[in-house]
Amino acid sequence: MNKWEDNKAWFLVLPVFVIVAFSAIIPLMTVVNYSIQDIFGPGERVFVGLEWFKEVLGDPRLHEALMRQFLFSGLVLLIEIPLGIGIALLMPKKGWGASLSLVLMALPLLIPWNVIGTIWIVFTRPDIGLLGSFINGMGIPFDHTASPTQAWITLMLMEVWHWTPLVVLLAYAGLRAIPEAYFQAAKIDGASAWAVFKYIQLPKMRGVLTIALLLRFMDSFLIYAEPFVLTGGGPGNTTTFLSIYLVKIAVGQFDLGPAAAFSLIYFLIILLLSWLFYQVLQNAGKGDA
Repeated sequence: MNKWEDNKAWFLVLPVFVIVAFSAIIPLMTVVNYSIQDIFGPGERVFVGLEWFKEVLGDPRLHEALMRQFLFSGLVLLIEIPLGIGIALLMPKKGWGASLSLVLMALPLLIPWNVIGTIWIVFTRPDIGLLGSFINGMGIPFDHTASPTQAWITLMLMEVWHWTPLVVLLAYAGLRAIPEAYFQAAKIDGASAWAVFKYIQLPKMRGVLTIALLLRFMDSFLIYAEPFVLTGGGPGNTTTFLSIYLVKIAVGQFDLGPAAAFSLIYFLIILLLSWLFYQVLQNAGKGDA
């Protein structure tokens, strides 16, 4: 079989590349076009260069939204990654208990993002919500629409409940892929549970945890539907993250130029931080090896 016949399989994925180019690259070029022009109407536009980028980068509201976004994503990772690993370690390894646990873990991931926000609105209502009325019944005033602290707590609870199962499933898959011979050797050597986790389970889970960390970081940094439905970015602007602020500029104010520049900056921030996360995790893995 010659080289040409070996490479014919690439023609099977060619339609995928065409679709990706049409659905991703072309819209991206449109955004780039809007970011360097001032649009007045159909056929009426003026080239402004980097003016919109300078305006967006100098906006203090963007700086505040960026700090809120970093805080939210940092808290999400600090809670969900250790919690997901802990739950995965406690789940049954085999039998009907393992199957039942996996099904229950996957249920929150099947619910659409906008529905998640609606569920938690009802769940936390201070008058009829199961959680809200319970907390108020204990004599603790609770209303996440009026208290910034309670709004953040509610958002974090909702995010942890919704996405920790993803970390659990990935960590569980990594644990089940470890050969049983490692655990038998550790048992013979009299290794403690902590030693088994530190020197066997955690290093062997590095690959799946890298995927979990990157997925959860990117998704939490792009979060929109859940906080928009639950809080609308309030009270005030206390839960206005970058995505909500971008929508306010693009849809609320209809400033297409600044919104396009902002979206490109947003994209570059996520791309850069994801690359840094990946490099740090890969270098850490080489160091352990």
